Amino acid sequence: MADNIRVAPSTKLSMHYLRKMSAYVRTRDGCFPVLSWSMWRHIACGKLQLPEDLAWLYFETFDLLTDHSAVTRLEWAEGLSQCSSKSELDQQRNKLSVDTLKFLLFLYIQQLNRVSLRASLIGEGWPNRTRSPSPSDREAKTSMQNKNWDDQAHLVFVQSHLAEILELLVGPAQLSKSGQTSRDCQIPLEVVRSLDLLLEGSTNHNRTNVQPIHRLLSEDPLQSQAGYSALSCCFNLHKLLSCVQHVLTLNPFGMSACLRSGKKLAWDQQAEGPMKRAKIARNTHTAPHGSKIILMSQVMKQTLAKTSEKLIGSNVKLHRCSGAFIYLLSPLRSVTVDKCQDCTVVLGAVETSVHLHRCQNVQVVCVTARIIVSASSSCTVHALTPTRPLLLPGNAEITLAPFHTFYPSLEDHMASVGLAVIPNAWDQPLLLGSEGLMGPDPPCYRLLPPAEFHMLVVPFKMEGDTCEVPGGLPEQYQAALDEKERRIQKWQKTVMEAKLNKEQRLQFKELVEVKFHKWLLETGHRRELDSLIPPPTNVVNHCETGRAADAEHSRTGEVTMAS
Repeated sequence: MADNIRVAPSTKLSMHYLRKMSAYVRTRDGCFPVLSWSMWRHIACGKLQLPEDLAWLYFETFDLLTDHSAVTRLEWAEGLSQCSSKSELDQQRNKLSVDTLKFLLFLYIQQLNRVSLRASLIGEGWPNRTRSPSPSDREAKTSMQNKNWDDQAHLVFVQSHLAEILELLVGPAQLSKSGQTSRDCQIPLEVVRSLDLLLEGSTNHNRTNVQPIHRLLSEDPLQSQAGYSALSCCFNLHKLLSCVQHVLTLNPFGMSACLRSGKKLAWDQQAEGPMKRAKIARNTHTAPHGSKIILMSQVMKQTLAKTSEKLIGSNVKLHRCSGAFIYLLSPLRSVTVDKCQDCTVVLGAVETSVHLHRCQNVQVVCVTARIIVSASSSCTVHALTPTRPLLLPGNAEITLAPFHTFYPSLEDHMASVGLAVIPNAWDQPLLLGSEGLMGPDPPCYRLLPPAEFHMLVVPFKMEGDTCEVPGGLPEQYQAALDEKERRIQKWQKTVMEAKLNKEQRLQFKELVEVKFHKWLLETGHRRELDSLIPPPTNVVNHCETGRAADAEHSRTGEVTMAS
């Protein structure tokens, strides 16, 4: 699982209430083994007194992280786009259901604000020897103060709370009046499948053939260690607990391992100038689906551009970048922008979420299933998203704006991850705090005024058919662009009618260029344009995995995209 809601939940989702929910869902129609939206709304709003918007947020987020096909997601988006009233929206939502026990575990995970647990834990027989941290381990730890990427914290959490996790899976008939489990308590194999949400692994020390945890437990040697009975098709709870705790180890495809032994990316100019501090690594050559990671840390005052099959389906982390312009124009699984400042990040279609965390003066441009912003200031998000942007605590001066760019293969990339042009909820944020939904006062965000709106041009030549912003622009923003175009035409007409002589035209041209270059310097666009010019041939490293801003600057200003 690549993502999660990243704020402490309501106290109504504590273990006490989840135990009650675990018992309740097994006795009601429409609740078990799958939970419908209507029944979850009844439980969340009627029993737990949660706001409906918050109840839907949990339900929708869990569904977003479920492996649906792109076609299924596009069909769901089409259904939502045809809803014109609250009652029609309710009818559409009532068609959605989720795995009940996995959803219970998902809610439990929220208690400690843990994220990416499935992507950060492997339950299997790899060695788990205690050792002193190496320099690369310390580097990884320093780079991952964000708990969402802290593999060690995830491991400790599951080891410490596995007993409660298994308890949620036990039927109420096997619990005492005090809610305790007995020594001979049994868990059916079908129920153990729910642990696939959190754990996967392999019995192969070469870390190949990664499988869900229930499959590993269904075969020896783990089957006998976990107390499995072929007669009853059940596991003994306490033997299962002991077995899983014993074989848990750090994720060999996690962020720590990627920093320690991942394949480094050799971008152009890395050996000199501001790129010498950058750390860019990936595990995409070895990691299974869902666990592919690309890390880009401390990229300073550079333009990096990449479109490649190696990016497809990756979880990308941009960490402590400053003054950088980063273009990642391939279908991605998730993106986290952490502790970056003064950067522009332009992304391809992102399947699950884009998360800005502790950023300052960062502009992100993306098409994604979910936008999350936390503890950030003076950031702008240009998004096309079917869900309401999630604004978590600690934000200030966040600007939300419509998606305002395109590149030739964008619509193909969107279709490949199941993202449509409607519905588009970029301007309907949901403010979530530790006590639930928050009001707009004091405001931490604004919608970009149409008068400040400009298009973004992706300066790379690529193959594809997309030639305009998918879905078009909101009416008021298109009107603002049209007005600017009219002013340009009026200006050009005024210049032509002035009938300047050759010397006057030259003087006028020089004045305009001076003003233009001054504007480029003041806005920082001069550095962005300069960084698109490729370095001299003798310093170019044509490493296939590391072409950054690998461009040819023509007289028209077009640039060829690295691949």
